[in-house]
Amino acid sequence: MKKSIFTFLVLVGLSACKKAESTNPELIKETSVAGATTILVDETVFPVVEDLAMVFESEYKRAKIKLIGKSETEILNMINKDEARIAILARDLDTAEVAFYNTERQVYPRRTEFAVDAITFIANKSVQDSVLKLQDIVAVLQGKTTGKIKTLVFDNPNSSNLRDLKKMANVTQLPKQGVFSMNSNKEVVKYVTENEGAIGVIGVNWLLQPSDDLLPYIGKVKVLGVENVKIKEKNKYIKPNQTNIADGSYPVTRKIFLINFQGSAGLGMGFASYIAGDKGQRIILKSGLVPKRFPSREIAVRNKVEK
Repeated sequence: MKKSIFTFLVLVGLSACKKAESTNPELIKETSVAGATTILVDETVFPVVEDLAMVFESEYKRAKIKLIGKSETEILNMINKDEARIAILARDLDTAEVAFYNTERQVYPRRTEFAVDAITFIANKSVQDSVLKLQDIVAVLQGKTTGKIKTLVFDNPNSSNLRDLKKMANVTQLPKQGVFSMNSNKEVVKYVTENEGAIGVIGVNWLLQPSDDLLPYIGKVKVLGVENVKIKEKNKYIKPNQTNIADGSYPVTRKIFLINFQGSAGLGMGFASYIAGDKGQRIILKSGLVPKRFPSREIAVRNKVEK
């Protein structure tokens, strides 16, 4: 009798372990919709990616995605050291980078474009002027004095925001005065609330989906309209709302890509398909960013009911 009870308990224990293995993503063999993986995310677009991952995990219970927010430079350094194999960047790989991975690393990264983001300029709410010329931003980055902008504040010295604007200004080195970086988007917003002459530079996603610790500061800043020199009308200062980002009238936008270096079918590929598919694109649309393609909308036609 004791032997039978012991056997029963062993079987129950084995069954419980097997069940745990089947539901714990860390113990499951990785597929496109199951298992666990880590994705490095450009901090400037972290909020929308966090939303996408949460909904993906709620639909695929056996999948677990760990997101790690990093600057663009840090992400690429980690990829090059093979410390991670999936990344979300606010740009595509360039030709030289693709050639490097193909020839030197024998890796053929899959690149999935899934959204459009905007670099946003914010000022203290008490400042009267609510518009900005890109030529003034360029002047500051080139070290030229301008009375319009006292200080440009970025989220990180290795930020994609800073890289994009340095490229626009055609500079590789920053001036010793007038430009400096904080450690996070929250610090940028907080600094702007405390310094009237500062212009903060952040991804629009952080304003559309502010974290709880950022909320107390959001109401103390305002988003600046940016001059679009291609528009001839009087009102050519454009704000980064969803419509203006989508039609290209807001002049400082960039595409967001998931770049998969895995080299085999896995959770990275499944997540890429999800965020580029109808459900993922709807989440992006709801977030306030612009999806790569606008999801279809079915219209039901009903016959009129006669009374």
